[in-house]
Amino acid sequence: MTDDLISSEIPYATLTPDHVLDAIESLGYQCDGRVLALNSYENRVYQIGLEDHSPIVAKFYRPGRWALDTILEEHDFAAELVEFDIPVVKPIEKNQTTLFNFEEFQFSIYDRKLGHAPELDQFSHLKQLGRLLARLHAVGSRYRFVHRHTLSSQLLGFDAKEVILKQNLLPNYLQESYENLSTNLLQLIENQFSLFDNLPFFRIHGDFHLGNVLTRDNIFWIVDLDDCCNGPAIQDLWMLLSGEKHEREAQLSELVNGYNEFYDFDQSQLALVESLRTLRILNYAAWLSRRWNDPAFQMNFPWFNTPRYWEEHIQSLQEQLYVLQNGEEILQLH
Repeated sequence: MTDDLISSEIPYATLTPDHVLDAIESLGYQCDGRVLALNSYENRVYQIGLEDHSPIVAKFYRPGRWALDTILEEHDFAAELVEFDIPVVKPIEKNQTTLFNFEEFQFSIYDRKLGHAPELDQFSHLKQLGRLLARLHAVGSRYRFVHRHTLSSQLLGFDAKEVILKQNLLPNYLQESYENLSTNLLQLIENQFSLFDNLPFFRIHGDFHLGNVLTRDNIFWIVDLDDCCNGPAIQDLWMLLSGEKHEREAQLSELVNGYNEFYDFDQSQLALVESLRTLRILNYAAWLSRRWNDPAFQMNFPWFNTPRYWEEHIQSLQEQLYVLQNGEEILQLH
């Protein structure tokens, strides 16, 4: 990862609609002038209308975030998954590459897939998602990424804490609470992870929430491998769960029933779910802090960096501290 600890630049200031169209036409396409910005903040993603061709999707990578080898390793993983008939939307290759340069931007292009997010109240969707993840993990477990990061409490926790404190966005009256809470939480997480020294880490999606899966006519497509990394299998399952504990356990059972058809699920990993959730809470706040000078973030996350936001963040961390200290939320398969 090449992203600076704290980014102060405005990375997409020059990426106008005309600039986007010029980039696509530099590959030999004839655009019809239609540019639709899609829901993406870390990168910029657009649906581009073409003459005599169905629209394509273009992803413009955030400058400075990933090294070249890191991006290409993501693309190679997508291509490998497709070779094993796993429905992943992979980058289109042109001129023997999948990563293109236009002025200061690197970008990739994709076929457009239509669909909507799966529905967690449909257990058939959960079972199908379990099968899909198991097949992805069966391929991912063949070896590890070389250039992409490995999930760790250092990357998602300690580094996140450092960002929050260096940005000086926390109100003064919450500073001590945040420092004490994050320190105690990270110690508990480190202790928990130490119990899993032999846990297999392999190539996973890394950000497998419902927004990164499309379904239509009972066909599922995996999208956005931008956060793929080396990590434990449970990281790709727990984000699909929501609601009260009994609801999450029912959802988990359907996921695992499907998962076990193609790959064996290690139930001991369930003990890591709340540690992983805590790391995500810490890292999400740090992500918003890192990007706060990007006008798109100030426009789309207006509630961030207010006293209320930080008070609720502290409250979430307090709740996680209670959960980790008491172990009451460890999920069980029924």
